[in-house]
Amino acid sequence: MTNIKNTKILIVEDDVFIAEYIAELLQEENFTKTKIAKNKEMALLEMENFSPNIILMDINLKGVNDGIALSNAKNKNAIIIFITGQHDFALMNEALKTNPDAYLTKPVKKVDLLASINLALQKKQVNMFQFKDGYDTVSLDYNDIKYIMADGNYVNIQTTSKKYTIRKSLNTIAEQLPVAIFKQTHRSYIVNSNKIQRVTANFVRISEIEIPLSRSFSKKF
Repeated sequence: MTNIKNTKILIVEDDVFIAEYIAELLQEENFTKTKIAKNKEMALLEMENFSPNIILMDINLKGVNDGIALSNAKNKNAIIIFITGQHDFALMNEALKTNPDAYLTKPVKKVDLLASINLALQKKQVNMFQFKDGYDTVSLDYNDIKYIMADGNYVNIQTTSKKYTIRKSLNTIAEQLPVAIFKQTHRSYIVNSNKIQRVTANFVRISEIEIPLSRSFSKKF
């Protein structure tokens, strides 16, 4: 699970008293990286700049269902937990169509808030690969990883947006990844099989990159 101290939580709530109450509950439980957005414009700005891991999203901002539309603008790996009034059944049904990670009803109770966050983090963890990058813990969705290449005592993890270099062996990395998704093509390469665009006798292609496919591993493809 993501380290609590490193979990960034954005509270999107137009009632300042409710927002500050939720922030206090989180701080009591050592969630130290929290921010509040009281309207759609602030939420969009914080979603881009703060890049939260979890968004506690009030569905009914200023009397309209802006929270549902806002949930579609989140960064790919962010967890969405919707917050709504106890009697907003129609609105909640609309929100559930966006497949949120959890939801809460007002008044928000501490035990329900923490349970929703922990459950959502655990669900997310199932499809995540975690590693240390300096002092930070990086959590990558499996779908964001394209391939991994050994480079001496290091490995390069190429994602859809950037490359990470960490001091680990390729075999150690392989043991942490699901074999149903990640397959070794060569003694120096592991690829995300869902990203493969073409397979030949000598290589597999991912995003115009030709990755060697050795005979000993070719039977997996």
